[in-house]
Amino acid sequence: MYVLNTWYVAAWSTEVTRKPVRRMICEQAIVLFRTQDNETVALADRCAHRAFPLSEGRTVGDSVECGYHGFAYGPDGVCTRVPAQTTIPERARVRKYPVVEKDGWIWVWTGDPELASSTEVPDTHWMVDPEWATVTHSVHFKCRADLIHDNLLDLTHESFLHKTTVGDDYIYEHGITVEVDSNVVSVDRLMPSVAAPPLYAETMNARGLFDRFHCTEFFVPNLHVLHSGITGEARPREEGYLIKVLNGITPIDEHNSWYYYAFSRNFAVADAGATEDLRVGLATVLEEDAAALEAQEIGMQTRPRGEFDVLIAQDGGVAKARRIMAALLKSEERAAAPAAPKLAAPVTA
Repeated sequence: MYVLNTWYVAAWSTEVTRKPVRRMICEQAIVLFRTQDNETVALADRCAHRAFPLSEGRTVGDSVECGYHGFAYGPDGVCTRVPAQTTIPERARVRKYPVVEKDGWIWVWTGDPELASSTEVPDTHWMVDPEWATVTHSVHFKCRADLIHDNLLDLTHESFLHKTTVGDDYIYEHGITVEVDSNVVSVDRLMPSVAAPPLYAETMNARGLFDRFHCTEFFVPNLHVLHSGITGEARPREEGYLIKVLNGITPIDEHNSWYYYAFSRNFAVADAGATEDLRVGLATVLEEDAAALEAQEIGMQTRPRGEFDVLIAQDGGVAKARRIMAALLKSEERAAAPAAPKLAAPVTA
């Protein structure tokens, strides 16, 4: 159901303090906290004693103390103290998860820790670059993560769902080009000689005709980076008003997901009014997406067995991403399968 050998956004850096905080990722309960040196720790949120959530406890030194019977666990997940006795049982330990803190996000590796590599965390530097201004949101989507991935890979929905903010009929009138590089799917759309959408027109003071573009890079299975903006007609994209939308999609369980969202721009960077307008406008976009995908989730759960999506040309990126996701799941399935027992050699007389 989930690709586990990957990094998922678990929280914003500002959300993790000395006070333990709980996160559910791919149905795994995880507790996050900081050591005295400000290092982030991720452990299984379940005391080895009687499975009480460690997130209900407190930090003591560099350990997290269970709020039920006082068992304490260090950053490596090994029990450091049992108040009722001096000896510590060998099995008194909890799982430790690899963690990377980068650009304001805390990433957690949910699979085999031996396979974790910090170099595989995608680039999201725009969120902390002083040359860019950023608006952020976190939203609990009551739908499976796959629906959010499809939504971000097929932006024709903007024409219908987001008419007052980023939508316009001309979006679906222009086709897409799709490229695949390893586990990254890119869906690019150029919309030449069009008006800026309402939200952009206000914050950019953009009047007249422009070339609008957006290219979604999906780093399967965890992050979408949308390279978007408007530029002068027939002018290079890098000359225009540029936007980087970072979408960290983290499965909670079969029917719920966390959506970590950052909208970074290279224009009106010091304009607090523009930032507030975008914060409000983009919250509207996310609310519209959340409502639509919740309704879609209900539709998926009630759809008859054997009935499948009808894909069209605009779903080219969706189709390719689904194939990559299926291949990753299959690969992990094979790796986790127990080896077939060896048959004894036949006995001969």
